[in-house]
Amino acid sequence: METATRLVRYVIASGLSRFTVRAFAGGMFSALGHNPTFSIGEFSGDARFDPHTLEGGQVSLNIKAASLTIQDNISDKDRREIERTMNRDVLDSSRYPDIDFESTSVVASKAGDRRYWVNMIGNLTLHGATQSQPVSAQVAFDDDTLRANGEFSLLQTKFGIKLVSFAAGTLKLKDDLKFSFDIVARKQE
Repeated sequence: METATRLVRYVIASGLSRFTVRAFAGGMFSALGHNPTFSIGEFSGDARFDPHTLEGGQVSLNIKAASLTIQDNISDKDRREIERTMNRDVLDSSRYPDIDFESTSVVASKAGDRRYWVNMIGNLTLHGATQSQPVSAQVAFDDDTLRANGEFSLLQTKFGIKLVSFAAGTLKLKDDLKFSFDIVARKQE
């Protein structure tokens, strides 16, 4: 008789985690611009999985859109303008306050003792649109803590986001965004 495997739940410790998104400048004068990096300040979520294989795991993540702040060393005036533009014109965070990810498929391969390479596909809801999004990560865990780190990219236009431009279009942000994460999660009983 087979025994059912119990899924173990780990909850994100956002204070110990880091999650950023980087945009890239384009346009005729892009060399004069910079590639802004935003810190995602408010996010929560969890991972549930079989600790022996990670197969069939489930990952959920919620980001508060208005919690993104620019990390770059720029003037307070530029900081306010970029964050205002991002919240109002790009994310429309008053209308779409949440960004959500729910995994639909998790495939893992063992990289060592309690270390795995994980490839996920999930539904990402951003700016009111839901699209399939692949995410790859390195995951390590022990009895009490899980750590996942990786990167993924997405196209803003895929989610109905208009690309932002400045200076009559001579400086604009490219469609591609690059997300980086180093997530720490604690085991929950």
